[in-house]
Amino acid sequence: MKFDTWSAFWAMGGYGFYVWLSFGFTLAILLAIVWSTLATKKSLLRGVKQKQQRAERRKAAQKLENTL
Repeated sequence: MKFDTWSAFWAMGGYGFYVWLSFGFTLAILLAIVWSTLATKKSLLRGVKQKQQRAERRKAAQKLENTL
């Protein structure tokens, strides 16, 4: 390791604030991307399920109509 102490590691030669701020922003953006992806997936799966249920209801209604 290039740093002698932990405080020197956190300070990063006087640039610690900017280094850790950039890591924080990067982590926040990555978490936002993961959250957005999961929300989109959930929405798409819900839409597919609704479409399948609608198709099953139409098929059942047509079948009932044909038997009359």
